[in-house]
Amino acid sequence: MTVLILTSEEDVTADMVVTRLHATGIPVMRLDPADLPGKAVLSAEYAHGDFDGHLSVNGHVLSMGGLRSVWVRRPGEPAAHAAHPSPWLTAETGQALFGTLHSASTRWMNHPRNAEQARLKPWQLRVAHLSGFAVPPTVFTTAPRVAQQFTEEHRSVVVKSASGPPRDDPALSLPTTLIGPGTDFSAVAAGPALLQRYIPKRADIRLTCVGSRLFAARKTAEPGQVDGRYGDTEHTWEAVSVPERIGKSVHEYVALAGLAYAAFDFAEDEDGIWWFLECNQGGQFGFVELETGQPISEAVARWLSPRKTDRRVTGSHW
Repeated sequence: MTVLILTSEEDVTADMVVTRLHATGIPVMRLDPADLPGKAVLSAEYAHGDFDGHLSVNGHVLSMGGLRSVWVRRPGEPAAHAAHPSPWLTAETGQALFGTLHSASTRWMNHPRNAEQARLKPWQLRVAHLSGFAVPPTVFTTAPRVAQQFTEEHRSVVVKSASGPPRDDPALSLPTTLIGPGTDFSAVAAGPALLQRYIPKRADIRLTCVGSRLFAARKTAEPGQVDGRYGDTEHTWEAVSVPERIGKSVHEYVALAGLAYAAFDFAEDEDGIWWFLECNQGGQFGFVELETGQPISEAVARWLSPRKTDRRVTGSHW
């Protein structure tokens, strides 16, 4: 039984998990959907009331009947590397590849249907509230007057991207920025703005959930620091225990979202409260593992390679 990893060639985080899988003798096929058609070959057939599908990459053939699990890590756009790429070819290739994979009986980390919904920031905040997290007051708006009123009410407000950097311009940085009531919000009418009450923090928290296992790491913030992703500090990530209340909320969140893997970001304030900022269903964990020594890649590998008695389990928990 083979683990299929959908990701690009240059993915160090995936390399860490592949090493773990190889160490336990679990067969692995690594496929970037961008290489289909071309380096990868797909064939699926429905005949005589049955389904049979095959994937081939670099001479390695995988039958859908031999598929143990699928890890949707950081896949490229289907057919992006084709000789003559086009939106039509991308759509056709995506239909063929994911339609075939969805037809197989397997477990996903994470299922594309659930992953797509989990990326929506307004939906994240709603599920976070239902799960019992502390969530800062937030507004998404294209109305300058609403943005102005929100800022006047909360005084210290941050503006940030809802979708992250554009995929076609990875060098673009979009840091979370602190603003005040005197800000000119006229440009909000040209595109949605995400405004959130600023949480003065003493630390950033990254909590990685793999099935039912939780790994929390803490990084002390600099005074007045707004976005922990940018700027050099003298602090490193350190492993910390997960408060019982937070752990309960995390499990509730991933159950509602249908996720097997999730990376949560929190801001810890001076009172020790962990404020929910976002949940990235495909977030990085390599940097946390390297600095803290937490066995996250091992946990991912174990979830992807369940024992025979675990094959019936297809939900978000391991």
